[in-house]
Amino acid sequence: MSFKKIFNHFFILMALTTNISFLIYPHPIEIVITVFANLTATILKVGESRVLSTELLATSLVADLHLIPAIFVFFLGNVDEAISLAYGALAANIVSVILFVIETIIDTFTEE
Repeated sequence: MSFKKIFNHFFILMALTTNISFLIYPHPIEIVITVFANLTATILKVGESRVLSTELLATSLVADLHLIPAIFVFFLGNVDEAISLAYGALAANIVSVILFVIETIIDTFTEE
């Protein structure tokens, strides 16, 4: 069991779930936690050398490039625009989770 994998997968899922929670309840604390979780997931993906690492990093960067402007727009008072940007990040986070499930399946078959 690799603790790096655990932290990596934890923050990928945390990025997705906090993104969903912000969309359900658009509150300043929610968007701050969402941006923190996404940036942490991105940092953990840098330097990985697995099968789908490039794609996972790209999805994380896309989510970050939606959420970073969203936090500024949110605190400037345009909540609807922040929510629409968060939907884009949600799409990227869903793709990221799908990719890491695929990568886990690939790793399982190559280990046997």
